[in-house]
Amino acid sequence: MPDLLDRWRAAATGAGAAGPGLTDAGDELVRRWREPHRHYHTIDHLRAVLDVVDRYAGLADRADLVRLAAWCHDAVYNPRAAGDANERDSADLAGRLLAGVGLPPAAVTEVRRLVLLTAGHEVAAGDADGALLCDADLSVLAAPEPAYDRYAAAVRREYAHVPDADFRAGRARVLHGLLALPTLFRLPKLHEQWEQRARANLTRELAALTRP
Repeated sequence: MPDLLDRWRAAATGAGAAGPGLTDAGDELVRRWREPHRHYHTIDHLRAVLDVVDRYAGLADRADLVRLAAWCHDAVYNPRAAGDANERDSADLAGRLLAGVGLPPAAVTEVRRLVLLTAGHEVAAGDADGALLCDADLSVLAAPEPAYDRYAAAVRREYAHVPDADFRAGRARVLHGLLALPTLFRLPKLHEQWEQRARANLTRELAALTRP
């Protein structure tokens, strides 16, 4: 995937990476995103998040750090992991890879912070970089109904090991948590474009999950 690797190298060098090994680090990330157990958290999700970040990069303080966080945010993905273990492990992976390619320590710390935000998508006021990453990560929620339904079905396939009743209960908790957020999208432009449709999609899926 040379186009993706070019995007990885551009973001890393733009953020200050100066060491060797950029291609090897990018290759490792691509391999992880292409793991066979993934159905939604795939290279297509990575590309979609990067596309949103690129489209609205002018709203960020340090867009290249947001791009690096996008690359790393689901790089570790185990559907059997508990709590925020995937996000914590992804942040650790980001720290290792980015330090290895010579990214300045302060930038590595910031990328780790951004990756960890994707566990709960709770962003402090004034955190433009965190808002852009989380808004991009959740952009699928505002997809047209057929695309949203494909997303929901892909998530179910990732949790095929979970019995249906348990999955319905767990997924309903996730949807309730998202709907309880004061806003799904923090950047005003994205909130205006996506909030209403995303909440409609979440409410529709929740109703289907809890239907007797």
